[in-house]
Amino acid sequence: MHDDRTLVEARLARVLDERIRPAVYPESVPLDVAVWNAPGEPVPVAEGLAAEPEPVAVGARWGAPWGTSWFRVTGTVPEEWAGRTVEAVLDLGFDENMPGFQCEGLVYRPDGTPVKGVNPLNQWVRVGAPVEGGEEVRLHIEAASNPVIMGHRPFAPTPLGDKETAGSAPLYTLTRMDLAVFDETVWQLVVDLEVLGELMAELPVDSPRRWEILRAVERALDAVDLQDVGGTAERARARLADVLAAPAVPSAHRISAVGHAHIDSAWLWPLRETVRKVARTTANMTALLDDEPEFVFAMSQAQQWAWVKEHRPEVWARVKKAVADGRFVPAGGMWVESDTNMPGSEAMARQFVHGKRFFLDEFGIENDEAWLPDTFGFAAGLPQIIKAAGSKYLLTQKISWSRTNRFPHHTFRWEGVDGTRIFTHFPPVDTYNCSMKGSEIAHAVRNFKDKGVARHSLAPTGWGDGGGGTTREMVARAARLRNLEGSATVTWETPSAFFAKAEAEYPEPPVWVGELYLELHRATLTSQAGTKQGNRRSEHLLREAELWAATAAVRTGFAYPYEELDRIWKTVLLHQFHDILPGSSIAWVHREARATYARIAAELNAVIDSAQRALAGEGTVPLVFNAAPHARAGVPAGGARTAAAEGRTTLAARPGGGYVLDNGLLRTEIDARGLLVSAHDLEAGRETVAPGRAGNLLQLHPDLPNMWDAWDVDEFYRNTVTDLTDAEEVTEGEDGASVRIVRSFGNSRVTQLLSLPPGERRLVVDTEVDWHETEKFLKLAFPLDLHAERYASETQFGHFFRPTHTNTSWEAAKFEACNHRFVHLQEPDWGVAVVNDSTYGHDVTRTVRDDGGTTTTVRVSLLRAPRFPDPETDQGVHRFRHALVPGATVGDAVREGWRINLPERHLTGAGEVAPLVTVDRDAVVVTAVKLADDGSGDVVVRFHEAHGARALTTLTTGFAATGVEVTDLLERPLADTEAPPLDGDRITVRLRPFQLMTLRLKRA
Repeated sequence: MHDDRTLVEARLARVLDERIRPAVYPESVPLDVAVWNAPGEPVPVAEGLAAEPEPVAVGARWGAPWGTSWFRVTGTVPEEWAGRTVEAVLDLGFDENMPGFQCEGLVYRPDGTPVKGVNPLNQWVRVGAPVEGGEEVRLHIEAASNPVIMGHRPFAPTPLGDKETAGSAPLYTLTRMDLAVFDETVWQLVVDLEVLGELMAELPVDSPRRWEILRAVERALDAVDLQDVGGTAERARARLADVLAAPAVPSAHRISAVGHAHIDSAWLWPLRETVRKVARTTANMTALLDDEPEFVFAMSQAQQWAWVKEHRPEVWARVKKAVADGRFVPAGGMWVESDTNMPGSEAMARQFVHGKRFFLDEFGIENDEAWLPDTFGFAAGLPQIIKAAGSKYLLTQKISWSRTNRFPHHTFRWEGVDGTRIFTHFPPVDTYNCSMKGSEIAHAVRNFKDKGVARHSLAPTGWGDGGGGTTREMVARAARLRNLEGSATVTWETPSAFFAKAEAEYPEPPVWVGELYLELHRATLTSQAGTKQGNRRSEHLLREAELWAATAAVRTGFAYPYEELDRIWKTVLLHQFHDILPGSSIAWVHREARATYARIAAELNAVIDSAQRALAGEGTVPLVFNAAPHARAGVPAGGARTAAAEGRTTLAARPGGGYVLDNGLLRTEIDARGLLVSAHDLEAGRETVAPGRAGNLLQLHPDLPNMWDAWDVDEFYRNTVTDLTDAEEVTEGEDGASVRIVRSFGNSRVTQLLSLPPGERRLVVDTEVDWHETEKFLKLAFPLDLHAERYASETQFGHFFRPTHTNTSWEAAKFEACNHRFVHLQEPDWGVAVVNDSTYGHDVTRTVRDDGGTTTTVRVSLLRAPRFPDPETDQGVHRFRHALVPGATVGDAVREGWRINLPERHLTGAGEVAPLVTVDRDAVVVTAVKLADDGSGDVVVRFHEAHGARALTTLTTGFAATGVEVTDLLERPLADTEAPPLDGDRITVRLRPFQLMTLRLKRA
């Protein structure tokens, strides 16, 4: 037989595109259209429905950036269409290649009942099936004219990312507003041909199955009368029946399809628009569930569910019914799909506390899985947190985006810093936007790395990012792939059903230890410094507010602000979403975030002040309140008293220019350039700064990555560097015990203050940058005279180690990494820490000098200046605080990291305030002291071992406790864990390295 394969395939493509697809709607009549443009921000539904619109025609331009237009469409179903299926086809000017990133609408009936969303992949609204003829049709569309931020030049700077700069020119052209006959037989033929054509293209050319499909497709095309597609579609489908009925082979890969719409809680749109995106999507999905009995839809992010409940109660009622039916499934158990690298220990815990509690309170459903398909890497502390929240699984696909190394597993156990292991799955389909195309299914099968020992994988199915969800076409494809020869099998299942099957099938999968580092998007650790500072400071203010409010409530009857703290926590957690905290959202999002953080700070400071004043009482005794988990200057952790004097610091001129700061523990030299040329640990007799090098060195790099401007920094940025060594001023600070340095470069200016606190072995570096660069990367370097093959970075509830060398491609790829409050490097008997109050990105490199010694350089990342998606990223004034701590053990690094983030507060009062709880080991760090969320008045204490060693510690209560329980993060007793005995006011606990524990203390 002659090989005519390409001829048939080309024929299929053209006939589908030019004849069969257009025949899905063989007849149509135009609808009458009128529009009302809402002034300003979106209006309530009732107001939009009641507004008086003006007539508008198809072809008209509409939609100012970020505007809302209410379209009213009216018409009459022709009498001759009686007995047929009729749909309204509503094309607002969609580009089918960009669903989720442009205009969208939610359709309502005149009484305000939501019908469904319309978007580029979902332009239809069912009118009747069948109709009687003569029905009056009246629909309203709340249409959002969201601008396309990432267009055909995807990373071009644009002013459209903020309503304040976007202008008012209409963006869209009204394209089609019709009533149309829907020919379901033709539509089914389209899906038949698409599924078979896509499957055929993925099979080997010499596969008999490929040729069977080819011949069946050819027979079907022969059966279609191109002048009467509708009349011959059934005949064509009959010629495909046999190849569609052929069952999959017994060894076929098995895919669990989960209906899904990954909706970024903010990204290329503001938070307020996400509220509407969620409403459109959930309206769509509940409608699809009504039409498709096998379909199952899962939605994560409790915040998004809460938005529907608050803002769209009519949609919420439909969602609640679908949840009760078991087909609309809460997933993930987190408040949002957060970043997991940068959120602090308590914040990461509270993501699960608030997320899981919402689903429990609303539906009585507890999630077993963490669902984070799009998060930019996963911190090594996360497995313990997942387990402590009562969950046991993790799903993500984002590591498939790594550019250097291919991850070796799709199903495995992930081990965190404390040894906790979590059953983890990476969908081999490599997308959270699976549409059930043959290429996607075939890729999942080929890509699955656990063949031979497992054969289950998951496919999140539906359009995401900007929402939309699963379409009827995707469901129809899945139905054909349920049991089809040549393909993996596809079954709609919930996430929990998938994980139960996958774990039962593969009970002893391989283990991956340590962080899941994404070899991409490394610059998200630095972009939008203001957002990152707001997050860090909010986390620590929340710690203080809970600590002092709980102490005051127990001691003085102070009214514990349950509702206020709950609201603020949820706001902070929302802003940890994986495009807000990482700095990859539009200008509007970050402008609002900065304002939100300022408001939160004011509210929390007010709570702290009120609680501390209640504790201090009336008096003139000078008190220092210490919210850090370690004592300082004689002030206990979590308590207040008069601080002890700690010696003095001297400032002297340095020969050759500059100054010498000395406090008896550390002697530092700052030269005439304002650079740190010596930091001598006087007790150890050890120099910190590498010979011939200088610390406190600001370095400037060009920074234009190949793509993903706000997200990425490419390794070639290091090829070019400018050391900022010229100083305009190097002078004595106003306090007489510090050095002030001023530098200018480009269009920017830096002012630094270097100080040596009395009695402390740390050099504090305060840096103020008035930043007006573009496409530049600013680093602060400390070259250390220290030989270390690895260094420690703080993460949630502990720290972990990264190599300082680049022996393998895995190590070389980590050229920019995340830390929380500290990095620590150590030789066996001496170490150095660099601590910070608000930065996350850093790099550590090493060289060997001519003298044989090793120089290990720690650089903290201060600022970037990408122009997409926010063309004014980080322009303006920023303030950072870092400290260099010579002679530091890892315990010192832990203590100093907390100290720099929780400065003491000064009040006058009646006398000392004793801590509510104390621990007797510095290695045991208390991360939260609060009252129980249920309002019982019980005191909840969360702590962990922070040095990486075993610890025996005694916790002492500063109040009458009558009982103790070990709980999960949601403050529920752990049934399989014996509570430590309460001996008067003492509780003795043994902890494994980095072990996290939560105790609930009953009050008398």
